[in-house]
Amino acid sequence: MNVRPVIYQLLPRLFTNYNENPVPNGSILQNGSGKLNDINPTILGEIRRLGATHVWYTGVIEHAHDADYTRYGIRRHNPHIVKGKAGSPYAITDYYDIDPDLAVSVPDRMKEFEDLVKRTHKAKLKVIIDFVPNHVAREYHSDVRPAGIEDLGAHDDSDMFFAPYNNFYYIPRQQFSPVGVNLGSGEDAYVEFPARATGNDCFTAFPSVNDWYETVKLNYGVDYGDGSRHFDPIPDTWFKMLHILRYWASKGIDGFRCDMAHMVPLEFWSWAIKNIKSQWPNIIFIAEIYDVSLYRPYIEAGFDYLYDKVNLYDTLRGIECHNISAARLTSCWQTVEGIGPYMLNFLENHDEQRFASPQYASDPNRAIASMVVASFLNTGATMIYAGQELGEKGTDAEGFSGPDGRTTIFDYWSVPSIRKWLNHGTADGQIPYAAKKLQDTYRLILTLTNKEKALREGKFFDLMYVNYLNHTLNPHRQYSFLRKADNETILVVANFDDTPVNTSVNIPEHAFNVLEIAPGKYSAVELLSGEKKNIVFNPDVPFDTTVPAHGAVAWKLKPAPRRKASTSKKK
Repeated sequence: MNVRPVIYQLLPRLFTNYNENPVPNGSILQNGSGKLNDINPTILGEIRRLGATHVWYTGVIEHAHDADYTRYGIRRHNPHIVKGKAGSPYAITDYYDIDPDLAVSVPDRMKEFEDLVKRTHKAKLKVIIDFVPNHVAREYHSDVRPAGIEDLGAHDDSDMFFAPYNNFYYIPRQQFSPVGVNLGSGEDAYVEFPARATGNDCFTAFPSVNDWYETVKLNYGVDYGDGSRHFDPIPDTWFKMLHILRYWASKGIDGFRCDMAHMVPLEFWSWAIKNIKSQWPNIIFIAEIYDVSLYRPYIEAGFDYLYDKVNLYDTLRGIECHNISAARLTSCWQTVEGIGPYMLNFLENHDEQRFASPQYASDPNRAIASMVVASFLNTGATMIYAGQELGEKGTDAEGFSGPDGRTTIFDYWSVPSIRKWLNHGTADGQIPYAAKKLQDTYRLILTLTNKEKALREGKFFDLMYVNYLNHTLNPHRQYSFLRKADNETILVVANFDDTPVNTSVNIPEHAFNVLEIAPGKYSAVELLSGEKKNIVFNPDVPFDTTVPAHGAVAWKLKPAPRRKASTSKKK
């Protein structure tokens, strides 16, 4: 059976931190940190029961942080170039190490990760970790790199802005001086001379506080001065990144979520993915990508799934927050027509505001219509972010990130909804009734994506073109489509309005022909509520249904069994 990935993203640093009273900008000693060891079989079983097939462990590779681990042979990071106390998981300081914040026993941190991989697999879940290829922390240094592997920049010519064999880009004869950032003074100051280019393609010694000033851009052979590309001979950075991918693949992981993949040359991905899959053919590569024009080239390069952020996510958010018409959803599937199975759909991740935050929708129950569309629209992957299914609002002002509607990635913190749910590792559901009801709804939606063949691998048909003039269905607030596999058809109607809608959905003859649906008598069950009824299903009879406010229906239709002819004889 084909399985659609259902990915549960979590930051271990936050996920199993049970501190009920964390202090804004608090240190690890004050606020604590979640540990890999605390992600136990009970918790993993609950994630699996939610319908997940994969867990994305975000931020497990060592990154810049304020805590001092020098007694374990780990170089101290200058706090002036760390965002927050805990630091960004995307400012990698050692590609070959596990972040010590996540370890119960720091010397055994790699073993604790390897044990987590085994526990995850035992729970019938697969493991995804980050691969961060575009940039590293400004103080990158590997303490545990394998023998024979040189550090990034070890042989760079820092007098050159660009050289094909360099790992970094340099701004010669200028000192790194980010605007609005205090780099300290005296012996504690952070000094970088010459300056190196910043991770978000900022090729100056003076990035702003809003740039990724804590990171350094890696050089894959593209001269951003004149646009020329130097891939023959293969650049040194390519080989170093390939070795890192091989290192983690050998740990038994099942996939890489590739950070800012579109900022790394396509040629590298074609070369690297082919190399990895020649030895580990089942490892998946997920691209964080924000350019629709690159979707198809990146799939051709070997990526299994792509973030559909600027297409579907932005449209769903616009429908919820900016009075964008639900009819725009038709253009979303048209944009990715033919590559829908490669899309990864989501409503939340660590970069985005929480759906239930005041900056987004405020009410977590409004997410159901969007979640059904994101999960049922195509046969690609679905992802949720830990706490989303509990209605996490992200209203804490944790420290560096402030009250921005996001759950911090920069601070030592705990997440209220997750803390209550996990209840010190018991995951016994000691959560408010509203959160439990929401969690049950997410569980149902996510489970259906693989349980129902029509949703897992079936054909798709958009019904909006025959319902624009339907006075019972408002195309600006409702969206409807069909999914079909074998003799089962699923009719989906999502309602983004504040009130329930009673609608009669038109099903055109063309849908019956394209999907090979035989008109006739059908038994119908609504998969989200359990409601059942018998209907006549043909192009001449609209389908009547009631759709809850900010909710959805998914009617599963099967031909009604034929009544057996009587075999009794008259006397």
